[in-house]
Amino acid sequence: MALDELVNAATALVGERRRAVLGIAGAPGAGKTTLAEAVVAGVAEVRGEDWVAHVPMDGFHLADVQLDRLGARGRKGAPDTFDAEGYAHLLRRVVDDPDAWIYAPGFERTLEQPIAAAMVVPPSARLVVTEGNYLLLPEPHWERARRATTEVWFVSGDEDLRRSRLIDRHVTFGKERQAATRWVAESDELNAALVASSAARADRVVVNSPRGWHFRA
Repeated sequence: MALDELVNAATALVGERRRAVLGIAGAPGAGKTTLAEAVVAGVAEVRGEDWVAHVPMDGFHLADVQLDRLGARGRKGAPDTFDAEGYAHLLRRVVDDPDAWIYAPGFERTLEQPIAAAMVVPPSARLVVTEGNYLLLPEPHWERARRATTEVWFVSGDEDLRRSRLIDRHVTFGKERQAATRWVAESDELNAALVASSAARADRVVVNSPRGWHFRA
């Protein structure tokens, strides 16, 4: 199975390290979270649940109260609507402080708000998987996050399907379909173009295709 290859590659990142961090980047709707969860589940099956942890970037969304202060709620999801410094600091701590219980924020999609300390990296975790749109951007805040990772994989796939999934996701979490379609066209796709421009900086490209996940040759 193609996923087995990805799970083996993720596990191999640890090697002699005390802990490795695998980053998964890609445009909105590309399947980053689905891939991250599949890799985490696959590694847990082989190595045990305590050996791997999952810390998404989504928990570092700025809360709406901060977006309103900045006049940025209409651009929610853009790079400057995240606490990139906080995210980079967390990933650095994950690497430098492996004997601590490290709590991280999660993200509640129904509320569209970050939730403090919803995730945890236990000392037993040898591999931490994180996913976020902007891990490969050539900007100081995001490059600090990138430097804390062992590798970053970029998720690629069918663009029409990606946009369709995005619209469906927005509808699922409360938007009317017309509003969801407009948000994807006017907001998500601007962010997707920015993310795509950084794809060449990835260590590996993972293709999300009808035959499953696989590395691009």
